[in-house]
Parts: sequence; structure tokens; C-alpha cells
Amino acid sequence: MPRVWLVDVGDQLLLTAVGRTPLVRLEKVVPEGCGAVWLKLESGNPTGSYKDRMAVSVLCRAIERGDVAPGDRVVEYTGGSTGTSLAFVAARLGLGFVAVSSDAFAKEKLQSMRAYGAEVIIEASEDGAITPDLIARIRSRAMELVDEGCWYADQFGSPDVLLGYEPMGAEIAEQSGGAVDVICAGVGTGGALMGAVGGLEAAGVRPAVVALEPAQSPLLTTGVGGPHQVEGIGVGFEPPFLDRARCAEIRTVDQVRAMDMCRRLAAEEGLFCGSSTGLNVCAAIELAREYGPGSTVVTLGPDNGLKYLAGGLFGR
Repeated sequence: MPRVWLVDVGDQLLLTAVGRTPLVRLEKVVPEGCGAVWLKLESGNPTGSYKDRMAVSVLCRAIERGDVAPGDRVVEYTGGSTGTSLAFVAARLGLGFVAVSSDAFAKEKLQSMRAYGAEVIIEASEDGAITPDLIARIRSRAMELVDEGCWYADQFGSPDVLLGYEPMGAEIAEQSGGAVDVICAGVGTGGALMGAVGGLEAAGVRPAVVALEPAQSPLLTTGVGGPHQVEGIGVGFEPPFLDRARCAEIRTVDQVRAMDMCRRLAAEEGLFCGSSTGLNVCAAIELAREYGPGSTVVTLGPDNGLKYLAGGLFGR
């Protein structure tokens, strides 16, 4: 049984509703002559994001260790999906949650955090762009709250993050019958991709690993970041969980192509996903073309497209 499910703080919803998501083969958006492309569809988690896996692992393990107790306040700097997941789990566990975020991120995510009872502190962006400077400012504000007594969830450093994503890899191994040639995904912390790889390897599956980033912010491939609009990845510094030695390569994907793929996934495959899913699928199709018929490429669908309705992603 995946290790994360051994953390039992007595909440049956958290134990049963998070994870165990479907692995879906993409048909209509994948051209002929390619290998199979499979999408781990994470929108079925309670908040519509795979970040629920991480939040359960981090907060439940913190309670188990005695790091926090009901009534304590937790803080994290977040673009919204992590914050929504932490707010959801905190509400279940009786913890307070403070999110430091920005108006650069989807309004729906900010509203969702507040709906779960979180206090949301907003740092202003420049024209809605996600930049390295913005990430640095929201991190600095979160650290001020740690100094004031909040417990830091530490999505960019806690080993519990990787443990939370290992079951996703174990599920992929079981659902694919172990036939995975490549796994690719965009990286923010790198936790989801590397945690999934850890779960696959624990099940005896060792695929090639390809990390992805927006072409508009090619920090990992060129050393220089930049403004972009793909939420959840491309944070402007080296992802702390990314194991470059385990990666076969790191690729960039243009955000315009990624967003167009989101619209195609919804209209042609009936899969309503966010911009990082579009980016992941673009790269997965490229890899399936290169590896050819008979190969299997798996990628991740981090969240639900409902989180992006107020922006321009689906406004065309």
C-alpha cells in the first residue's frame, strides 16, 4: 500500500477521497504514427488538483509528528492550487491557514482558498505576469509570517511533498501494467514529477523522465527565467525536488501552444483541464512521435479547467 495512506489522523474523507484517479488514453489530439499518450487525470481529487495529495501528506504527517495541532496556523506562498489544497485539508483537520499569493493567479483559485476559510494575502503583480521577482516577494511575505509564529508548510522543501506524490506513480504503474517508456511533466517544485517517478520505481518501472518548462521562462534550459502565464510551474528558481541526474532531458513548450491544447482537450477529448496540462500534453505528443508506434508516454493532468474560467484560457 502506498506509504501516504498509512498516515491516519482519523479523517475518512482524506483517507478515501484523495488519489486513485484514472489514467486516460488520449485519442483525438494524438496524430497517427505516434506512440500511445496516457494522461493521469487528477481533476477528480476533492479540490480538482493533484496538490491534494501533497497537502494530505504534509499536514497529516505534521500532526502525526506533533509539529502542529488543531487551532495552530499554517502558512504557504502559493499560486492557488497548493493553497486551495492546503486550505481544504486544514479545514478538515481544524488548522488555520494563511496563503500569500498574487493577483497574477486565477481569481477562482483565490476565491476557493477563501471559501475554505483561508486568510489570503495578495501581492500585486505587473500586468498579471508571473515573474521571478513576484515569486520572491510572496515568499518573503510568507517568511515574515513564519517569524510571527505560523508553521510553514514548505511545499518547496518538505520531504513529505515527495511522499505525497509517490502513490500517484504507484497507481500509474498498476494502471499501465508497468508499460511506461517515458513520463513527462512541467515542474514547479518538481515534487509531483519526481514523487511519481519514485512511486513508479518502487513498483519496478523505470521510464525515461522528461521535465518541462514554459518557453517564455526557460530557466532550467538556459539559466534565464521570464514572465509567463502557465500557473503552477516555472517558478523562477531551480525546482528543489528536481533530480536532474534522473532526467533524460528538460524541454520547453510555448505557452500559446499549451493553451491551445487545453481548448482542444476540452472540445475534442472532453477533458477540461488547466494550462499546465496543455503544456504537458504538447510535450507528450512530441515524445510519442519521436518514440514511435508501440511506445507509451505518460503525462500528468494537474488540475481542472473550472479554475480558469475567469481568465482568457477558455474565453475564445
